[in-house]
Amino acid sequence: MLCLVLLRLNNIMVNKIKKTKRKDPKVGTGKKPKGSSRRLYTDENPKDTVKIKFKTPADARETVKKVKKISKPFARKIQILTVMEQRAKVMGKNEVVKIAKKAKQTLRNKNKKATS
Repeated sequence: MLCLVLLRLNNIMVNKIKKTKRKDPKVGTGKKPKGSSRRLYTDENPKDTVKIKFKTPADARETVKKVKKISKPFARKIQILTVMEQRAKVMGKNEVVKIAKKAKQTLRNKNKKATS
């Protein structure tokens, strides 16, 4: 009986030690380790951030120009424009949505010609 109690206590202690020795998740995964200040959707690399403005159609056109000029991969440019499009769509800014869609299509056509 005493052996069973000691064995059970030993298992509980081992489980607690295993739980406390977990490594932090890799940076950029968006997961927050216990006891850490990192949060989901934090900007872990602010140098890489592309700021977008789409309050007015003029702001949206400026953002499109900026996205076309930056030296990022094609997929990242499409991703930035998609974020702008989706946010504008939710806000009811239909003209900005059209600008973003047109810019995405232009990028796709340009990319198709470059890869062909």
